[in-house]
Amino acid sequence: MSVSAGPAAKTFRMEESYAAINQLYQDRGWTDGLPIVPPTEDAVAAVLRFTDRAPREVVAVLPPRQGEATVERLAINTVMAGARPEYFPVILTAIEALADPAFNLDSIQATTHPVAPLMIVNGPIARELGINSGYNAFGQGFAPNLTIGRAVRLVLMNVGGGLPGTGDRSTQGSPAKISYCVAENEDANPWEPLHVEAGYPRDASTVTVFGCEGPHNIQDHYSYTGIGVLKVIAGAMGQAGSNNLLSGGTP
Repeated sequence: MSVSAGPAAKTFRMEESYAAINQLYQDRGWTDGLPIVPPTEDAVAAVLRFTDRAPREVVAVLPPRQGEATVERLAINTVMAGARPEYFPVILTAIEALADPAFNLDSIQATTHPVAPLMIVNGPIARELGINSGYNAFGQGFAPNLTIGRAVRLVLMNVGGGLPGTGDRSTQGSPAKISYCVAENEDANPWEPLHVEAGYPRDASTVTVFGCEGPHNIQDHYSYTGIGVLKVIAGAMGQAGSNNLLSGGTP
């Protein structure tokens, strides 16, 4: 089969088995450690049908390698992650948001902290794609959440050069550095949705990115008043050593 891979998005022909292709990608450092879907020419073309942008168009330049994230390279990593072609607009938009200077991706990619980009999807596209915003939204069982987040991580590795021990200097890392994508539960939100607060129309589809630690559970079985619950939440948010007080969001 003809497959594409690597920072240069070169195409080469392999007659080997699926296991051999996966081993090659593992050996060359093109994966996150999990098996990949071989990015054949047909599979990449199917993804590219979900955008009208030219394959060689540079969407963003990603640190620390300063790699050019072309539309084609994003599509290749989308296939590798096992994401469906219709997820591609979300992945492309997320990469554009991450490349915004206000996000400070260079620091997020190269820091010793276990920070990871969290993607929050709002609007009609979250519902159309079935991105989970409810029970176990950060856990297993939901292909859109997991494969969209994984595709973005593969781009940050293969194009941006955020490779463990070199471009990525995180001392412990986090499971969030494999996949970190959810939708906002807008129907259960008593306030305006995140994208509306940011100035977008309610019927717009958006992706907001934050530099976040892994999820931190807050549990309170004793409070009987609202102020009591808030004190528990504030105490958890104010934990010593949290870098999240310095992290902003980019819609």
